[in-house]
Amino acid sequence: MASRRSDAADRLAGLGMPSEREEIWRYLDLDFDPAFASAPSAPGDAGAPDSVIDGWEGTVVTIVDGFVTTPGVSTVAEVGEELTMVNDEHLFATAFTAYAPGAALIAGDLLADHVLIDVQVTSSATTFPGVHVDVASGSDATVIVRLRSTTDAPATVVPTITATVGDNARLTLTIIQDWNYQTRSIGRGVVELGRDASLTLSEIGLGAKLGRLHLDVNFLGDGSTAKVYGAYFGEESQTLDYRYFMNHIGMHTRSDMFLKGAVADDALSVFTGMIRIEKSGQKTEAFQTNRNLILSSGASAQSVPNLEILANDVKCGHGSTVGPLDKDQRYYLMSRGLTSERADRLQVRGFFEEVVEQIPDKAIAAWARERINGKYVSAQEEGRV
Repeated sequence: MASRRSDAADRLAGLGMPSEREEIWRYLDLDFDPAFASAPSAPGDAGAPDSVIDGWEGTVVTIVDGFVTTPGVSTVAEVGEELTMVNDEHLFATAFTAYAPGAALIAGDLLADHVLIDVQVTSSATTFPGVHVDVASGSDATVIVRLRSTTDAPATVVPTITATVGDNARLTLTIIQDWNYQTRSIGRGVVELGRDASLTLSEIGLGAKLGRLHLDVNFLGDGSTAKVYGAYFGEESQTLDYRYFMNHIGMHTRSDMFLKGAVADDALSVFTGMIRIEKSGQKTEAFQTNRNLILSSGASAQSVPNLEILANDVKCGHGSTVGPLDKDQRYYLMSRGLTSERADRLQVRGFFEEVVEQIPDKAIAAWARERINGKYVSAQEEGRV
């Protein structure tokens, strides 16, 4: 591990900022100083619990400025394992290898109860929080990763979330991105599924100046399945960036990807979805859908679904839409006695409900519903939509 960190630190000097000329970074403005040298050597003062933490009835694991602060929770570095699931060679992945204190190891008895991982950033330093979930064969696990700022300080965060799901195991994973509007988050996720393993992943994108999640789901075992849901709402000058790759390798695998987002003011959303089916992935069924609402004239959404199919016995499909609120629906609702403002609020609520209701934890779903609808109501009352 020490050797890998040293090698990565040496390579950093020769790496530049990723360019939007590369397809995986397309549409992004990366003109900022990542300030890797500011990475702290110890955690700051943990923030107070909020409504999500207070209402949680399971286990809570806290990560502050990249450091695991919950007693009894090991890190990948401490147990001597190497976290090699992320093999990216760009600047941020290399910096994570060089600077991350160690990914929290969520495995074994820790998964006997539902686990909420409270990832906090407390200052303007660049931090590298990591989480690795290891679900043993034949077992079930529920994990929620909450990414949040506890101050108003601008920060750069490079969170990395990885998971291995053993044969005939099930993982329910929810990721909540709730940074302040000055923080840039360059996130990476990799999930590997064994034979007959299943994944249900929900992502809620609310905060960050730049909130990015590059996710790979690798269907290694025959019969593995995944359902991926996402709901995101950008406003002001936010950029919310999602790059989701479903890599079907085993036979009889299935993936369903369904993301919905809205942008207001001068916000930008980016979705790049890829379904790749290897020659070995016969009998695969894979589908992806991305829907976007444009709520202001200065907002924009980029939606790029892709298929790459090397097998010859598969069922695949993809769909993508970008557009404003439906005027006919507004007229219909107003004809039933609603004001135009109330009609639009109901449209937005209904638009997101199809995804929000899929969030497995009902308390988290209620919290997300309130936050998303609150964003729209505030923008409407302030005349921004």
